[in-house]
Parts: sequence; C-alpha cells; structure tokens
Amino acid sequence: MDTQTRTITLTDALARRIKALQTAQSNPDLMLRVEVLGGGCSGFQYKFSFASDVASDDHVFDHDGIRVLVDDVSLDYLNGSTVDYVEDLVGASFQIKNPNATSSCGCGTSFAM
Repeated sequence: MDTQTRTITLTDALARRIKALQTAQSNPDLMLRVEVLGGGCSGFQYKFSFASDVASDDHVFDHDGIRVLVDDVSLDYLNGSTVDYVEDLVGASFQIKNPNATSSCGCGTSFAM
C-alpha cells in the first residue's frame, strides 16, 4: 500500500456533528480519532475517540473545517472507507462504510477482512 495513495472520505453529516461537539466543548481544536483494533465479534473493531493533538504517525483528513485523525496502521484497514455520522430511529452514531471488510457483525463496530 505504500506505493499508492491511501485516503478516507468524510461526510457533511460527520463535519456538522464534530462542529457541534467542538462548540459544546468550547474546543475548536477537537478532532475525531478513528482506529482499527484487533478483537470484536468479527476479528477487528473500530474505535472512535477525541483528541486535541496530532501524533507523529497520524494522517490528518480535513472536511469543511473539521479534522479526522487515523494512525498509519489503521489507515491500511480503512483505505477507501467513508466515515459518517448517522441519526435514525435506533439512535445516533459514527459509522464506517469500509469496502475492505468482507463481513461485519450486527453491532456495526466489528468487521472481518
């Protein structure tokens, strides 16, 4: 993967939600961090957290004034994915549409490759 460009897509809904969180926290530097960890029902799981600092191995993705951080190893698993914020009757959550996942479980945060 080192020879090709690795990227993720961020949605407008995600940008709106992060801006709302920045306002609520009075922290315009608040960034969403997306990681892929081993474990979960299907072998890998997504982890969402917030950060104010960029680590040395982070890739920074910008969209409409917000920034999302993905570490170098996680980006290998997330390449080509879309990060979204979805509100529906069941609730609201950050979601990833990952074209690299061969299956996922019902929790929405676990996947296999």
